[in-house]
Amino acid sequence: MALAVREFDIRRVVLAARSCLEDGLLTIDEQSLIDALHNDARIDSAKIHLALPGEATRILCTKDVIQPRVKVEGTSHGRGTTHLLNNVAVVTCGPIVAFQEGIIDMSGEGANYTPFSQLALVVVEIKAVNGTAPHDHEASVRSAGLRVAESLAAITAEGTADRTREILWNEKSIASDLPRIAYVDMVLSQGLLHDTYVLGRNAKDALPVSVDPRVVIDGGIVSGNCVSACDKTTTYHHQNNPVITQLLEGHGTRWNFAGVVITNEPTRLAEKQHSAMRTVELVRELKADGAVISKEGFGNPDADLMMIVRGLEAAGIQSVAITDEYAGPDGDSQSLADTTSEADALVSVGNANERILLPPMRTVIGPLPDVSRLAGGYPHSVRDDGSMEVELQAIVGSTNQLGLSRLSCRGL
Repeated sequence: MALAVREFDIRRVVLAARSCLEDGLLTIDEQSLIDALHNDARIDSAKIHLALPGEATRILCTKDVIQPRVKVEGTSHGRGTTHLLNNVAVVTCGPIVAFQEGIIDMSGEGANYTPFSQLALVVVEIKAVNGTAPHDHEASVRSAGLRVAESLAAITAEGTADRTREILWNEKSIASDLPRIAYVDMVLSQGLLHDTYVLGRNAKDALPVSVDPRVVIDGGIVSGNCVSACDKTTTYHHQNNPVITQLLEGHGTRWNFAGVVITNEPTRLAEKQHSAMRTVELVRELKADGAVISKEGFGNPDADLMMIVRGLEAAGIQSVAITDEYAGPDGDSQSLADTTSEADALVSVGNANERILLPPMRTVIGPLPDVSRLAGGYPHSVRDDGSMEVELQAIVGSTNQLGLSRLSCRGL
């Protein structure tokens, strides 16, 4: 059974007394959303804001970004029928959980570095009950974002989609003379608020695993981590993974897409070695000739990446890896924490240490004093006129290692 995706194009979003979708106008009953969120005893208060492209709006301490989607037929990820809203996303923010959260600017220089400045954002600002433990705080915000996103998508239940796409994979006939290409999707799974959830399970307990690629883009992976904003793979990034999308588009004509291996990024050396070895075994089981690898995070995960590259190349499987760099503000420092001679095909998505001056904004959503505590910020980031200097590290999606970003190039 293939995956059918019904897309609804949103042209305008407004807050009002009822929720409906008519001719591309998404009307949202904000009070009903807020009332539903208060069913979570960990949430002290919730607010709903709109942030629209081109507005002088800044969102601070962003936790996650989620595309509104709902399953209307079937129950399994990657199968059945899913409704989704285009041109809109749900953003969760609020008082800081951990220092690795981020900034979204809807206009100005910062907007050039985040893909989310181009979307109508429904911002869910959450304040946890005083004394809530960090892991419960993160879980409450994650749950709130997912609930709001599903509620918005559910408005389409009786609507007519702008288009319907059938996403095929193993149903397609393949040519035996085309190379078999696998995709290795590395996700954060270190604990300590660096968690990802795969099919409802914490990734550190469930990976590595080989899956149908449609599982990933149909909501099978949810972000639950507080890694640096620049290369955090938000839930929206997982839902719209461009590596999987491109591999599916070329499947059967340019290459044979062998499948996806989702793997983790542990903290202990022995666990890293075991995980990398098992990842290579799974890629070999897919009979791949080559593999594309993306990772999440930096520093510690660089070691996982290099172990996987080394193992794949030793197995005769050519690899290309996507990574960002932390090369210092001037670009002269070592950009990766680890390397290996076999890693001779790398795609860089940018230097996260590059500094940027963000102009003042008319509207600021989220806690301004927490900016100095963000990764990429520093004590004097915020200036008297409301402008702020930060590293790209603080901007959500600026160096995303799936390649879903505004600054990019394409080889023909």
